[in-house]
Amino acid sequence: MRLGSLTRPELLFLDLCAADRQAVLHDLAKRVAAAGLVHNAGELYDKLWEREQLGSTGVGAGVAIPHCKLKGLAKGIVAVGVAPQGVDFAAVDGRPVQLFFLVVSPSESPAEHLQVLAAISRWVKADQHVQKLLALPDREAVYGLLQEGG
Repeated sequence: MRLGSLTRPELLFLDLCAADRQAVLHDLAKRVAAAGLVHNAGELYDKLWEREQLGSTGVGAGVAIPHCKLKGLAKGIVAVGVAPQGVDFAAVDGRPVQLFFLVVSPSESPAEHLQVLAAISRWVKADQHVQKLLALPDREAVYGLLQEGG
């Protein structure tokens, strides 16, 4: 499963400037709603924050994978956000997070949700992908990396 097949260029947000976890989740939820993929940014934020309360989705190495399931969603959504300045996301290694993979899946597709999370996890661990992505200048270059990286 290639990450490029899970997202689209308009879901790559390379200019996140939020100061904390809640602000990042609000920003991502608003942007996904503005793209017309969910009807209610507030509901998406609430689901994401509810999941964060179970434990940070900051997986370490400057990466977080905030995720949730929503009822009535036609298909899964993967958005990518970059916060160049880094955000304290209570990651497992205590480091600030710069790279966010937002995963929103239909409630009715738990297996797909797990597959997407696993694909992102593999991508993050492979071949210095995170450092490469953070060094890229624009969304076209980021999308290209996601297309080629498997």
